[in-house]
Amino acid sequence: MSDSALRQEIVETCRSMNALGVNQGTSGNLSVRSGKGFLLTPSGLDYSRLMPEDVVSMDLEGGYANSRIPSSEWRIHRDVLLSRPEVNVVMHAHPMYCTTLAIHGRSIPAVHYLIGLAGGADIRCAPYETPTTQALSDVALVALADRRACLLAHHGAIAVGETPAATLTLLVEVENLAELYWRALQLGDPPVLGEAEMSEVLGILDTYGSRPDFELRSD
Repeated sequence: MSDSALRQEIVETCRSMNALGVNQGTSGNLSVRSGKGFLLTPSGLDYSRLMPEDVVSMDLEGGYANSRIPSSEWRIHRDVLLSRPEVNVVMHAHPMYCTTLAIHGRSIPAVHYLIGLAGGADIRCAPYETPTTQALSDVALVALADRRACLLAHHGAIAVGETPAATLTLLVEVENLAELYWRALQLGDPPVLGEAEMSEVLGILDTYGSRPDFELRSD
């Protein structure tokens, strides 16, 4: 995909983040791998005003070329893209239920089998570190190890993926799971699926949508 098309896709995805309620105002940020670097949303610009030319082009050393300043959380985006070659998109936002749980430092356990969409038997919550710092990026990388999403204590959530659309879909699902967990907690500590159950679920999710469960025959 061309640079201009990627920029337009970033703009459209950011506006969808707000429309779907997983982000508010200028609080989130989105990056997409491009060439030897990545494209990143700028700092302090409301998505309703974001234009393709506002998206900042960055290299993997932290340099950038644009009249706008990159998101202050650029370190998370750079470090994830450097350490996870299979990841093309990094999305950070402050969804209400994810952030509510993150305030309490709670990971989301396997209260529902769709926890597996994030890549494992839970969605970890990284410990608190000061926003915009390398320390925050470091703990985020640990929480994201072998995962496609995590929470950040007293902060928000991160999702990673192959495309902006798929990553937004995952973040919306993580927010739904956070709400389910929050609601279940109103009745007490909920039961969780065990290791064996989640291992089976993860095997199913690995092939979900890639092949039918039966063969079509011509006879």
